[in-house]
Amino acid sequence: MLWVKAFHIISMVCWFAALFYLPRLFVYHVDATDALSKDRFKIMERRLYRGIAIPSMIATIVFGIWLITFNPEYYKSAGWLHAKLTIVVLLIGYHHICGSYVKKFAAGTIHKSGRYFRIFNELPVLALIAIIILAVVRPF
Repeated sequence: MLWVKAFHIISMVCWFAALFYLPRLFVYHVDATDALSKDRFKIMERRLYRGIAIPSMIATIVFGIWLITFNPEYYKSAGWLHAKLTIVVLLIGYHHICGSYVKKFAAGTIHKSGRYFRIFNELPVLALIAIIILAVVRPF
């Protein structure tokens, strides 16, 4: 079980790293003025999303489900886990929104500002804080 937990944490860290950096790339991309920079950001965004974010998200979910199977009766009544899973579902939605922005940037159809993406970039931080508190403190 400890190996599964370790791999769950490792994959979660990788997923969050991608979710922290991808919207930051969006900020830089929106602010870029030359075609060379915009093309470079398209490549970076696509590679980060497909090469790190997606596999890390899948691994996080797989290892998380695997952890739950070790003691399913406990987790059925663990309110903290239900709250954590709700946040994870919202985070998966955020992940897919990032994917739609990657596609829009690639197509050149993005109409959001750098300010928007700076604010958008802060949302996974709030999710991370809540998830860590729920998983460690288990307040309910």
